[in-house]
Amino acid sequence: MTYALGIEGGEVVTPRGRERAHLYAADGKVAAVGPERHDARERFDASGLLVMPGMVDAHVHLMDPGDATREDFPTGTAAAARAGVTTVIEHTHAAPVVSAGDLAAKREHLRGRSRVDFALAAHAWPDRLDEVEGVWRAGAAYIKAFTCSTHGLPGFDATALHGLFRRAAAAGAVCLVHCEDESLTARAEAELRAAGREDGGIVPAWRNREAELTALRLTSELAAACGAEVVAAHVSHVAALAAARGLTVESCPQYLTLCEDEVSERGAFRKFTPPARARADEDLDAMWRAVADGTITYISTDHAPSTAEQKRAGSIWDVHFGLPGLDTTLSVLLDGAHAGRISYERVAEAYAEAPALRYGLWPAKGTLYPGADADVVLVDPDVGWTVRDADVLSRAGWSPYAGTTLAGRAVATYLRGAPVAAAGEVLDEPGAGRFLAGAGARD
Repeated sequence: MTYALGIEGGEVVTPRGRERAHLYAADGKVAAVGPERHDARERFDASGLLVMPGMVDAHVHLMDPGDATREDFPTGTAAAARAGVTTVIEHTHAAPVVSAGDLAAKREHLRGRSRVDFALAAHAWPDRLDEVEGVWRAGAAYIKAFTCSTHGLPGFDATALHGLFRRAAAAGAVCLVHCEDESLTARAEAELRAAGREDGGIVPAWRNREAELTALRLTSELAAACGAEVVAAHVSHVAALAAARGLTVESCPQYLTLCEDEVSERGAFRKFTPPARARADEDLDAMWRAVADGTITYISTDHAPSTAEQKRAGSIWDVHFGLPGLDTTLSVLLDGAHAGRISYERVAEAYAEAPALRYGLWPAKGTLYPGADADVVLVDPDVGWTVRDADVLSRAGWSPYAGTTLAGRAVATYLRGAPVAAAGEVLDEPGAGRFLAGAGARD
């Protein structure tokens, strides 16, 4: 048999190990992985490279439809493709999906706009819990809820959260919860404003540790009581990991690399929530260990970009929360593997297989098993490169890692066996990406 694509001579990396092998694809699927060579119409010599599953970023905000000056699907998914991400799960706060009708309208809006495959998450609304089962059955990847009013979205108190989890459990839906206690953040905000504070240091004082811990404990207790499948979003520090007992735990590269005091100098360019919590290298080391041992289930970007101009356009209180991350997250993890903090196998698990499993996208996504989609990223694990704002593809046009030298980078990306990025260039056009229905649509 002659396969469409042969990726030959590389080191195939899965969560279960590494082996020198050849990978062949046909009809958009992985057809064979092993030591035998086969005929292929197109061949790629992957000698010296790692052959990894295309990454699955389960938490991105592309603002589409919404404020396209911050990000949109054509641009954001270009950043994803070049960086080795072949699947994203997206939700925008600017135009939240609450109902099955909203989900259908967003799918229609995004027709022809994505360069990588994508699923869509929905938002829960405290007074519209009747929509939960319908939007889940329509194909939402998960249901997002906040325990605080932020990003223009209403917060859930304990009663509302309990109601959401009961409905989600009955429907078999997965919830992703942003955990910050609103009473504690509101009190902190009032005190800081009364003191006339406008410095960057307001961010960790406002979005404080106690607020995150309190909301995580509540979320954990209610999830257990209701039998709901709940993911704690962007967990920021080791004490918070302990408070997330019984929950699937998501974290992000900013909590592995950035320190709390950076916001005092960088201001809005370090305004994200929960904010960076690390106060010493030991705190960062502990978070890396939590990735390595699986305490942190998976990594996402929480890609929520704003341009530099937008980050400078007003008070620290008023400018947008969020960081860009799609351009750099895989490389941050590869750099961690190069330094021995985690294994390359764990990179493949934490940023591909685990999120695909959690959100019902596996085994088509997140794996290199025969029969899976031939989503493949080729990685040079040893190449050193310095992040530059000028090279960022996201509309943000800047990175929190600018000036940082990282070891490891995607050098080629394939989506269902077709090349979508190589040698730093994006090769596919918007529209190559397909919508992926969540698990509820397949029950």
